[in-house]
Amino acid sequence: MAQSVGIKDVARVAGVSVGTVSNVINRPDTVATETRARVLSAIDRLGYVRSESARQLRAGRSRIMGLLVLDMGNPFFVDVARGAERAARRAGLGVMVCNSAQNPAEEAEYLSLFAEQRVRGVLLTPADATGRNIEAFRRHNIPFVLVDRVAEGTTECSVSVDDVAGGALAVRHLVDAGHRSLAYVSGPPGLNQVRDRRTGALEALAEAGLGPEALRELPTERLDVAAGRDAGARLLGLADRPTAVFCANDLLALGVLQAMYAAGVGVPDDLAIVGYDDIEFAAAAAVPLTSVRQPAVTMGAMAADLLLEETEEEGAARAHEHRRVVLQPELVVRRSSLSAR
Repeated sequence: MAQSVGIKDVARVAGVSVGTVSNVINRPDTVATETRARVLSAIDRLGYVRSESARQLRAGRSRIMGLLVLDMGNPFFVDVARGAERAARRAGLGVMVCNSAQNPAEEAEYLSLFAEQRVRGVLLTPADATGRNIEAFRRHNIPFVLVDRVAEGTTECSVSVDDVAGGALAVRHLVDAGHRSLAYVSGPPGLNQVRDRRTGALEALAEAGLGPEALRELPTERLDVAAGRDAGARLLGLADRPTAVFCANDLLALGVLQAMYAAGVGVPDDLAIVGYDDIEFAAAAAVPLTSVRQPAVTMGAMAADLLLEETEEEGAARAHEHRRVVLQPELVVRRSSLSAR
C-alpha cells in the first residue's frame, strides 16, 4: 500500500519549513508569492491532501454540517437537502446527509454519529415524537435547527411551513368543488405534520358547516407510494366511499392514484385527489396531481443560514437570536381535483 503524503514531505520537496507550508494552506496571503508558488507546485507534484480531521482537532471547528431527514426517498427532502447544500457551500462547508427512515432508533444512531464527528451543527427533521432523541443530543452542545417542524417547547431555531393552513387550503378547495364526503390518507399519526394537516382539514370543513364525520381518516405506517396504494385499496372497500381524498403527502397521493387506475375508478370524475408537497412527479403523473406546495429548497437554505449564523465566530454567535420561521404553503390546482360535482 502506498504511503500517504504528509506536510513534512511537501516542506522537504519545496525546501521550506513545515510552518511555511501550513501558512500557504491556511493563510496564503502571509507568504511571499515566489515561495507560495514553490509550495503549491510541490503540493501538486506530490498529490498532497490535507487531513481535515487533524485540522478540526487543532481548530476545534468542523467544516461539516449534518442533515438528518425522515425519508430521502421522498423528493421533498431531496429538495430540502439541495437548499441546505447550496447555503453550506457558499460558507465553505459540506453537508453529511443521513436518512432516519422515519425510525426513532435510526435517528438516535445518526445523532450519535454526528456527535462523534463533532459536526458544526445539525439540521433535523425529527422522527421521534417523544423528543427523547433531541434531549439526549442536547448534552453534546452541538447547535441544531429543526426543519419542517415548529420548535414547540424548545429554544432552538426552526424553519417550517404552516401545515394547518396547508391542510385547510386542500380541503377548502375540495369543499368549494362540491365535495361533502372526504377521506384523509394521513400517514403515521405520531408526526406533527400529519396532525397539523388534519387540523387544517377539519377547520376548512367547519367553515363550510360540516362536522368532523365528513372526513374519514385512513392512517398509514409510512409516507410512501406503497402505503398510498394500500390506503387506496382500503378506500375502495368502503361501502360509503368518499368522493374526494386529501393525502398527507404526494407519494401517498400517487399511490392512491395508482390504486384507482388499477381498479378502473376515474380520477377526478369518480374520486378527486389532492396531495401535499408538490414534488416534481406531481405534475408528471398520469393524471396531473393537485398539491399543496411547500417551498422545500427555500426551507433547507433558510435552516442552513440560521445554523451558520449561530455557529459563526464567538462574537457573531453571541449576537444570534433563535427564531421560528414559518413559511406559507400554496395550493397548485391540476386535473386530479377538477371534477364537476
